[in-house]
Amino acid sequence: MASTAKKAKKTDTLEEEPEALEAVDTCQNEIDALNEQASEEILKVEQKYNELRKPYYRKRNEFIKRIPSFWMTAIMNHPQISGILEEEEEDCLQFLEKLEVEEFEDIKSGYRILFHFEENPFFENTVLTKEFKLGSNGESPSSTSTPIKWKPDHDLTKVLPKKVANNRRKRGLENRTFFDWFTDNNDPINDDIAELIKDDLWPNPLQYYLVPDIEVEPEDDEDGDGGEEFGEEGDEEEVDEVEDEEEKAP
Repeated sequence: MASTAKKAKKTDTLEEEPEALEAVDTCQNEIDALNEQASEEILKVEQKYNELRKPYYRKRNEFIKRIPSFWMTAIMNHPQISGILEEEEEDCLQFLEKLEVEEFEDIKSGYRILFHFEENPFFENTVLTKEFKLGSNGESPSSTSTPIKWKPDHDLTKVLPKKVANNRRKRGLENRTFFDWFTDNNDPINDDIAELIKDDLWPNPLQYYLVPDIEVEPEDDEDGDGGEEFGEEGDEEEVDEVEDEEEKAP
């Protein structure tokens, strides 16, 4: 009897399954429609506040101009972006007076990063731009970079790669340098550096500019100095004891 009841229950379940699956599919379609509606409304809010932020970004850059080497310092203090910087590139970034990120009007289709430079000994350009199109209309993602007009003997993309292999500062970042990154447009969809600049450095560069330089004095040196002082005092005491014994001797 029990076996017959189980079979009957299983048969009922099998008969109900297609209807239940159809109901689940209907619910899922309704959820997907709401998610799509939410995405559209969230995008509208982002577009609105993106416009509201623009005058503040412009005002912030005006104040930043008063601070020497602000952008170079912020970049050097960034834990990931600094990993692709070579010393010669740090010298070049001393002339970086302004950095900007401009998102396309619809936000989702792309953005561009602009590096504004003072006159410098490395290249003729005053603005270097790297632009990303995210392929929102069925197109493949792509990126483009301003051709750099290097001055004679200052092309850092040719000079630096020879030094990178033995440079311990690279920390496993595939031997890329800053200007290698800027000129490379082979894999725009996986450009971590660009995303870090857009989503982390640009919204709040001050947090990286103000990173303190913490100098920790080695404890071994302090212990060693103390040990030497103690040793010197001990040696003096031993000398005094020897002299006293010599005087007492007949």
